[in-house]
Amino acid sequence: MAATAAAGGGAAAAAAGAVAAPPRGIRAWLRSAFRFATDRNDFRRNLLVNLGLFAAGVWVARNLTDIDLMAPQPVP
Repeated sequence: MAATAAAGGGAAAAAAGAVAAPPRGIRAWLRSAFRFATDRNDFRRNLLVNLGLFAAGVWVARNLTDIDLMAPQPVP
């Protein structure tokens, strides 16, 4: 189990309490971000990713559209 935690085994690494070193360089950062987003075994990570995607969608819907959905509709 220690080898799995040291190798970044997802839920096993979190369960063992192992803390990974921060990534150095853009390539390592992208690799760690990709592993964070695609780890299927960790509920908390998936929750954070889904909330982040939801917040990004809300931001796009509110800031990049010219349609005000809350405005009163014209009466014919």
